[in-house]
Amino acid sequence: MTNRALLIALAASGLITAPASAKQGPLAQAVGAPDNLVITASVRARVEGIDGQFRPNVANGDSMLSLRTAIAAEYDAGPVRFGAEMWDARTYGQAINSSAGTGEVNALELVQAYVRVELGDWSKGATGGKGLLTAGRFTLDIGSRRLVARNRFRNTTNSFTGTHLDWTTGDGKRFQAFYTLPQTRLPDDAQGIRDDRVKWDNESTALQFYGADVTLPKVLGGTLEAYVFGLSERDKPDRLTRNRRVGTVGARLLSRPQPGKWDHDAEAAYQFGKARRSTSAADLADVDVSAWFAHGEAGYTFAHGWHPRVAVLMDGVSGDGGKPGKYGRFDTLFGSRRFDFGPTALYGALGRANIVSPGLRLELTPSKRTAGGVTYRALWLEDRRDAFSVTGVRDATGTSGRFAGHQVDARVSTWIVPDLLQAETGAAMLIKRGVLRNAPNAPATGNTAYGYIDLTLSL
Repeated sequence: MTNRALLIALAASGLITAPASAKQGPLAQAVGAPDNLVITASVRARVEGIDGQFRPNVANGDSMLSLRTAIAAEYDAGPVRFGAEMWDARTYGQAINSSAGTGEVNALELVQAYVRVELGDWSKGATGGKGLLTAGRFTLDIGSRRLVARNRFRNTTNSFTGTHLDWTTGDGKRFQAFYTLPQTRLPDDAQGIRDDRVKWDNESTALQFYGADVTLPKVLGGTLEAYVFGLSERDKPDRLTRNRRVGTVGARLLSRPQPGKWDHDAEAAYQFGKARRSTSAADLADVDVSAWFAHGEAGYTFAHGWHPRVAVLMDGVSGDGGKPGKYGRFDTLFGSRRFDFGPTALYGALGRANIVSPGLRLELTPSKRTAGGVTYRALWLEDRRDAFSVTGVRDATGTSGRFAGHQVDARVSTWIVPDLLQAETGAAMLIKRGVLRNAPNAPATGNTAYGYIDLTLSL
């Protein structure tokens, strides 16, 4: 049976993903689902707008309505579970030359369709190890989610076809290993995206992603994580690539925020291998990859009132200086960036590439229903000859310097109806300086302002 036939068969059977141990929600109760069948659904509507665009060659001002509808289910047949999940991500009203792309549009897509086998001892009160072996199409969250993530703020998500082993020992150690073919989100042409065209995502051995992750609790007052990932890519007749063959090794040490205590999150990774500088058919030169990223965060949560948490941040990510035979721009693989660098969607100025950014963050929790925060970052390029972060703004001569400006972003979310209807609003301001004003391709649009408001109904 082909992969697509298997996905269609699972979808037709109504086995759509949520953990079978989850509490039954309003939808499952409404349809009278048995205890071993969990059904969930959600609808999110977001209105957003941007002015003073930082990207070259796209609309200076843009606005958009995005809708994301998801339905998921998992059937627990004892030691074997069957699950699937459908997402429908669409946009309306954006400009003809909008920056909206496959991160915003993926209409009627089966992002998960899997078989999951329970391993080890799952009996109540068991002290031995246990795990899950998953095969099929699935989403992944690994570690900090900086390199492998199921997207939350973004309108679409990463999805993979393959196998995934997740094992936890009796004393809390965790091991994960996976081999996958990442999904290519389709359509990826401008007209198809504007039309919200339904076109099934596909996978191919031309793009392979694999790796392992180990998490150890109670190390140096926190949790230690170590990982190694590999990515292998080659051209296909219908898709030119950078022919990446890269490995990434990294480690993370963290402690979770708690009232009245300090917390920390330190992560670093090194990337190596071979790749090409561009996807051009004329570019046949493999160059050596040597790239890195590092994140550091230290915070303190006060134990009274709104439980304010104050944190100092520092991010550094390598860029590419264009040295012959060398490539230094870090590849964030399949990671998420909203929690570190602010909102994405029509905004998304910052990411894990060619950036040095210290910052400060304040988080507040006024009640169990409401939370929010504000973050300030100063912005520099790690390499002055490369494009600044993910803006596309570049001065190949380096004469515009390293300073890029400042970013301030804020958000607040509240449950209008607990566990049913949630509202969130946020804004970001990019104050352009240095390279964002003076680079040859920097748009003369002034500072960037962005805002959004969304409503999410969970059933």
